[in-house]
Amino acid sequence: MIKKKFVLCINRQYGSGGRSVGKILAKELGIDFYDQRILQITSETSAIGEKYFRLADEKAGSNLLYKVFDGLKPALKDPSTGFNITNRDNLFKFQAKMLKELAEKETCIIAGRAADYVLKESGIEDVISMYIYCDMDKKVERIKDMEVIDTASAEKKIREKDKDRAEFYSYYTGRKWDDCLHYDLCINTTDLNFEGIANVIKDYLKTRGYI
Repeated sequence: MIKKKFVLCINRQYGSGGRSVGKILAKELGIDFYDQRILQITSETSAIGEKYFRLADEKAGSNLLYKVFDGLKPALKDPSTGFNITNRDNLFKFQAKMLKELAEKETCIIAGRAADYVLKESGIEDVISMYIYCDMDKKVERIKDMEVIDTASAEKKIREKDKDRAEFYSYYTGRKWDDCLHYDLCINTTDLNFEGIANVIKDYLKTRGYI
């Protein structure tokens, strides 16, 4: 089914269904889907405890210069193995290194982790970037059902998660997370089911000659 190697990178609002769509699409295409599994793999290859990657997962670093000066961002260099091995900026470099290795060897789908930026800046070819979003009411409905929590708790968690993801993306890329100009494809999932969205993405991939 795959005619040409590619990597699909999905940035997604919390509760938009981006993870579910990615998993459905990966299964239908017979390729790997990477989300939190990235943390486990990076931990295993770096010999750094997975808990450090989980604590830093999609969280902005602490270098004030990157927060003060718009457009200034960490360089995509090899990670350090010195005293600062577990600070967030260095953990991001370990993760970026793993993302590049995966993208070089296989067709796959990657959720979040600024993978679209990391791979394109690293010169990886055929990187397709997506942004999946949704109306707040629908996101709240999905999160309430998934996590069995009330409306207020669901909305609070959504705002916190999306804030973290936006700050993380901005910090490491110098770009605005929800700016459609940075993406090849943006999809509003409010009135669509996940299988239907996967079909839309497959049609796009067919048009691009990947499947």
